[in-house]
Amino acid sequence: MKVLITGATGLIGCQLCQELYQEHELIALTRNIARAKSTLPDTVTCINTLNDTDFNALDVIINLAGEPIADKRWSDKQKEKILTSRLTITQQLVEKIKLANSPPHTLISGSAIGFYGRQSSHIKINETFTDCTAEFSNELCEQWEDLALSAQQYNTRVCIVRTGVVLSAQGGALAKMVPPFKMGLGGKVSSGEQMMSWIHIDDMVNIIVHLMENTALNGKFNATAPSPVSNIEFTKTLSSVLKRPAIIPMPNIMLRLLFGEMADLLIYGQAVVPDRLTKDNFQFKYKELHSALSDILL
Repeated sequence: MKVLITGATGLIGCQLCQELYQEHELIALTRNIARAKSTLPDTVTCINTLNDTDFNALDVIINLAGEPIADKRWSDKQKEKILTSRLTITQQLVEKIKLANSPPHTLISGSAIGFYGRQSSHIKINETFTDCTAEFSNELCEQWEDLALSAQQYNTRVCIVRTGVVLSAQGGALAKMVPPFKMGLGGKVSSGEQMMSWIHIDDMVNIIVHLMENTALNGKFNATAPSPVSNIEFTKTLSSVLKRPAIIPMPNIMLRLLFGEMADLLIYGQAVVPDRLTKDNFQFKYKELHSALSDILL
């Protein structure tokens, strides 16, 4: 199949390209073609504008582009950048789909479990959950998802992927956690009772491939492992895998000083479960946190 990927040089996009390039013709939309060519397989065609590809010839679009949500403090300017970076490219994709005589049959578009907003640690959240907390992450994901889903009216199947905390040695949240833990400076965050819904990078990529290949599937999917854990359990497991103590907590007041409003991502959480994927018999390689961290870090 001919596949257009936005966000191809990101954490998920890079590994996805490595998974797909031998069997599919890949096109990567990127702001920096030279960097993309140095990062991605040689057979990937790199473009910096959607005008450089024929949407009538595409089979699948995988939309992963967007300003990283947790790299900087959430100033008003940064929140606008996070929102606009997602909505602009998604709107452009939908417009191109609309104008195509023979549009791509599938659009797989990113989202996040932040859609659900902060939740009680006792509530298991699947894709049917509607009692979401209205806050920035929820508003961001809701607008992003609604825009992507509008492509359905042009005969394009749409799958929304609500991603949890992606665990990878190549970057993301885990790469930021490991150095202090290795120095014995790790510990629980806030109360430690907040839930963390995580997923191994291999399973994340396999979910996208699964949705790409199974054309009967559409709608919203939680991309998380079946076993969310509390921050305390995550801390203990990471400490155990690294064989280092984790006794230095990070209190709320310090999180607020360091990260401002963005600290909400660390202080609050959700216990998100992938019911739709489970019911579709998707086979997770890493269902338990210890095996996932061991694979990545050892």
